[in-house]
Amino acid sequence: MNNQPPADKLKRSIGFWSALSIVIGTIIGSGIFFKQASVLDSAKTSTMTIFAWVLGGIITLTGGLTIAEIGAQMPYTGGLYVYIERLYGRIAGFLAGWMQVIVYGPAIIASVAGFMSILMANFFGLSSAWRIPLALITIIFIGILNFFDNKVGSAFSVITTIGKMIPIAAIIIFGIFWGKQDAFGQTLSQINHTGGGFGVAVLATLFGYDGWILIATLGGEMKNPQKVLPKAIILGITAVLIVYTLITAGILRFIPVDMIHRLGENTTAYLATKAFGEIGGKLLTAGIIVSMMGTLNGKIITFPRIVYAMAERKDIPFSKFLSFLTPKGKSPLTATALIVGLATLMMIFFDPDHLSDLCVFTIYCFYVLAFFGIFILRKKHNHRPFSTPLYPLVPIIAILGGLYIIVSEIINDPAGVGLFLGMVIIGLPILYLVKRYYSKNTIN
Repeated sequence: MNNQPPADKLKRSIGFWSALSIVIGTIIGSGIFFKQASVLDSAKTSTMTIFAWVLGGIITLTGGLTIAEIGAQMPYTGGLYVYIERLYGRIAGFLAGWMQVIVYGPAIIASVAGFMSILMANFFGLSSAWRIPLALITIIFIGILNFFDNKVGSAFSVITTIGKMIPIAAIIIFGIFWGKQDAFGQTLSQINHTGGGFGVAVLATLFGYDGWILIATLGGEMKNPQKVLPKAIILGITAVLIVYTLITAGILRFIPVDMIHRLGENTTAYLATKAFGEIGGKLLTAGIIVSMMGTLNGKIITFPRIVYAMAERKDIPFSKFLSFLTPKGKSPLTATALIVGLATLMMIFFDPDHLSDLCVFTIYCFYVLAFFGIFILRKKHNHRPFSTPLYPLVPIIAILGGLYIIVSEIINDPAGVGLFLGMVIIGLPILYLVKRYYSKNTIN
């Protein structure tokens, strides 16, 4: 009997620990290290800054608990793309997939790589002109890594997740126990009126928490996804919420808020050097770079699976080409190349900080739709592999939190919102043309 998977199918080889490391590794990346100043600028005080990170974590956890129930009932490759389609139909599903392939996926990869290249340039003593080349080299390297069997990418996630705990532990321990500031009660002496309000502060934290849903994209490659998926999402988000709160408290204990405001994206690098000296700071910075590489790996593992799932359905141009899997490793090679290419374009034309806010806004438009889906599924099915606790309170909080973020970003950056929504909507005529092409060729 032949036990090999069919030639056109992905392998089910991802277990619980790999799934958990992908969740944690994909979430903990650049956000917590680079968003401290922007969150503070919008929150105005250290107390509200910590609260923003906690609230962002709670919103994320309620969303994770809601999606855990939905994902356990739909354990297929594609994640959000599949959920939206099965809940709301073909057009909505296509837009969810198109959004992740053309806008969200490349944007978030470009944003993380852009932040990471700032640290890399500082680490190697290079000018800012090297940022894009360094980010590009890293993305291509990780993309090539994912041309092989998915076990290679999963193993890299486990290694980088373990490695990133070293700088995180160092920042938490040193900041909390050796810091001389009060983590609560500090207020910026120079209020940044362009920073936005508390809603924008929470939005900034959500970039730091984002990535948790990407594990759902690998549902078709998991062993026993009905059990593994909910456990990995819930435990992963909970762990990150605790870690983020402690990191923020550590940074606020060690660095006065006015200095964090002035340092901006260099806050964490300053703490590393000040706390551990030139050599220790370099080592800590290297650990943070490894952390970000793990985050990029998690995203470059998952987004090509969405391309693959859409190409399998012939929803996008060049579907036959983009659904190609490597003969031995069953990895979506051409889909990975597409995501890397689009991320490169985003990196060249957008600022990483602005990009991060816009990609969070875009994904939350579809998150809210997915969160509503739990009520639809509850009416249809009595038996569930996993049930969201405290239903319906948890999904209601997830929905309200998502709507709050969407409205805050529309008010704060209507031009950017219009651009990204336009990029999503343009997918509709493309879908029409693609389906017309395949329909004519099938008939012929």
